[in-house]
Amino acid sequence: MALVKLDTGFNIEVDFAISPFHKRLFAWAIDIVIAWVYIQIMNALIDDYSYWITLAVSAPVVFYHLIMEVSFNGKSLGKMALNIKVITAEGGQPSVGQYLLRWLFRMLDFPIFILALLVYQQIPWWTFPLLFCGLFCVILTPMSQRIGDLVAGTIIIDLRNRTSWQDTVFKEVESNYQPRYPQVMQLSDRDINTLKSIIENVKKKGDYDLSMRIAERIKSKLKMNSDQDSLEFLETLLKDYNYYSTN
Repeated sequence: MALVKLDTGFNIEVDFAISPFHKRLFAWAIDIVIAWVYIQIMNALIDDYSYWITLAVSAPVVFYHLIMEVSFNGKSLGKMALNIKVITAEGGQPSVGQYLLRWLFRMLDFPIFILALLVYQQIPWWTFPLLFCGLFCVILTPMSQRIGDLVAGTIIIDLRNRTSWQDTVFKEVESNYQPRYPQVMQLSDRDINTLKSIIENVKKKGDYDLSMRIAERIKSKLKMNSDQDSLEFLETLLKDYNYYSTN
């Protein structure tokens, strides 16, 4: 499995497993089947398609990937099934703008191919190779990125070797919870998302040297001290962030 080292934002690199091509392909196939089933259901329910009905029925298919990835932190239903997700090329959570760019270039991966199909109502032989430009891009780029990924600055990683990577940093805290580190709110959203994945990585691999280095970086950055061990300190930071974000 291909690995890529990404800077966490604390000047420490963490390994992420790049999603293998076959998992991306199967995830894409699942999403296509879901769209096909939806269209068949709509066709069975609707006898007469007007212009506006056609637009309304088509919208969920057209916007499917954008809505799913924004709503489920980089995952479509196909990606969920294959346990892969979209992150930034720096290892953080993509912004809505980055998801939008990925979606736009999903639509534009084969522009001449699509234009020819609309104009000629058939596929000229000379446009056929363009159908595979996205595939070639995934195969040839070092981090298996399609055109949309390159433009948006995103990659797709394999979560198979992570036992408990949650979809969000937010967790419920006890009603009587007493936070210890108000300085945590000086960290960026990217720092918090990265901190969560580091905690999971430490627990998975027992890499306590990583937790100590990250803890020291954060203490230095926020000019703070703590008597907790490194992993407990990082987990407390995450809980404190949740507390301050929801109160």
